[in-house]
Amino acid sequence: MDEEVKRKLDELFNAFSIVAEGSYVYLCNMKYDYSRWSKNAVDYFGLPSEYMLNAGGIWEDHIHPDDREDYVRSIENIFTGNDQGHDMQYRARAADGSYAVCTCRGVVIKDIDGSPLYFGGSIKNHGLISYIDTITGLRSLYGFFEDLRTMFWKKDEGIVLQVGISNFSSYNDIYGYSFGNRILQRFARLLQQKFANTGSVYRMDGTKFAIITHTLTEEQLAEKYEEIRYEVSSDFIVDANRVTLSVNAGLVKVDNFDISDKTVYSCLKYVYYESKNARLGALCTFNDALNDNKRKTIERLEHIRNSVNEGCKGFYLCYQPVINAEDLSLRGMEALIRWKDDEYGIVPPNDFIPYLEHDAVFPILGEWILKQAMTDGKKILEKYPDAIMSVNLSYAQLEKDGFVELVFNLLEKTGFPARQLCLEITERCRLIDTKLLYNIISIFRDYGIKVALDDFGTGFSTLGILREIPVDCVKIDREFVKNIENSLIDRNTVKCITDLASSFDVRVCIEGVESKEMLEVLSEYKATSYQGYYFSKPIPIEEFIENDFQNMIFGI
Repeated sequence: MDEEVKRKLDELFNAFSIVAEGSYVYLCNMKYDYSRWSKNAVDYFGLPSEYMLNAGGIWEDHIHPDDREDYVRSIENIFTGNDQGHDMQYRARAADGSYAVCTCRGVVIKDIDGSPLYFGGSIKNHGLISYIDTITGLRSLYGFFEDLRTMFWKKDEGIVLQVGISNFSSYNDIYGYSFGNRILQRFARLLQQKFANTGSVYRMDGTKFAIITHTLTEEQLAEKYEEIRYEVSSDFIVDANRVTLSVNAGLVKVDNFDISDKTVYSCLKYVYYESKNARLGALCTFNDALNDNKRKTIERLEHIRNSVNEGCKGFYLCYQPVINAEDLSLRGMEALIRWKDDEYGIVPPNDFIPYLEHDAVFPILGEWILKQAMTDGKKILEKYPDAIMSVNLSYAQLEKDGFVELVFNLLEKTGFPARQLCLEITERCRLIDTKLLYNIISIFRDYGIKVALDDFGTGFSTLGILREIPVDCVKIDREFVKNIENSLIDRNTVKCITDLASSFDVRVCIEGVESKEMLEVLSEYKATSYQGYYFSKPIPIEEFIENDFQNMIFGI
């Protein structure tokens, strides 16, 4: 093998190393089966050299015998062209003979003709990560994932419960972080007492904890959770101070090992936030959230989640027109995410967004949606130069560091005008600190970006958000207009909201307009714009551009 091959391998290896902080890097020239590995990996696992022929075979000898079959099958599929990468966990033998839990992710890099050139990626050594939470002494989030993966290796059925405190920040603000830490320590002891000899307790991120049990039933877990709710709300003493805590909990039964531990965690987070946001802290189980068809839904969710990591494969945007109330001309369009593939067909957003919002992959999808909407928007503006592009945001995006800069960077890259972008936030954004939300929205509006409050009136605190957050528009949810022709309550509700918005000098968009008769009734109120199937369902960009919305006649 000549020096040029080695030089190119080194250049690409160095590029991988820059973005793989905290992980070992490996890179294999697939033609020659010649690899380079991080020196730290060579030292830790006792490998022969940074440069190796048949590194896959050498590494195979380090894989734990119980995990080796899956590893060998994955490598064979990669080198035969059946797979384009892998994402797997296994145990690997270190130089001292002990085994470390590793997460290995890799991709195949092809040339312009589609022929495989390199297989490269990173290995995260969980043996170098702290498995003990320093505040509570419980096993940490890393320990939780290690034990969850062990359940999958052993196919050991069990139940996972996540419990969290929702009013913790108020005690932190009043008494300080030291007292807050003692609350967490006291709560951790309570959980250990409740699940002694029946389950393992973990400190997750923030104020959330988890329990894995192989002995308790769902009914027994529900009983213990109710005991916990009662104790923390009535008789919870910390440093001689009586503390009243509000808690939430979600439960997932692990009995399907054809999925991944990441999917289980996504489902766990979903039902936890279902408990927090919609059940007032009552225990929410995964079965409750999905009714029947549990297995099919989990498999589909896993498939969609993986699609995000594959460059948002299968995702696409449709656009629904927003119509001016005054003259029924086109005001703009709302970008709406969809996903489809040959196996599952078209999947609507309500079937996957609530899960992905609580998953680490969601920022990837959120960025893709924004970029695609701006890119498509440039094409739409060629025909409708005054149109406003509306894009929905998740609170998971808003609270992520660097989100404001991300939006500005995308505007610069795509060339989409900021003054014609409207970002829609939902009632769930009440979960974000109000001051943070105010600052973010103020920055956007100073830059010319418009902000709308979606699903107005459907939550507990949208009026509070309207009072405290400087939005440009509120969107009245379709639930309030679907019986507008026959319901006095609905008509009074719409009048109340439009009058309220008008008092704040905020525009109003009414969603769910589905007929001429509905439009006739709604024309009596102070709406600025309409949206609904009467004008158009959400359609692909090609169809949107082809339609002549400016000259369509919508009679009243």
